[in-house]
Amino acid sequence: MQLKYNRQPSLGKTLFKTIIKLLLLLVILLFAIFLIEKVSFPSPEKKFNIDITNEIKKL
Repeated sequence: MQLKYNRQPSLGKTLFKTIIKLLLLLVILLFAIFLIEKVSFPSPEKKFNIDITNEIKKL
């Protein structure tokens, strides 16, 4: 008697692998967002007040 070689993985195995990959991706994204929140990016110290009334009158 010869054993049957199953080339296609079962649906449960592929579904399980897909769920694991999605969870891993989600954890990596959450970790990246957490790290970005911890970094303090420089913000502009001076607020720019641009007068555009002259340009509006020209239109």
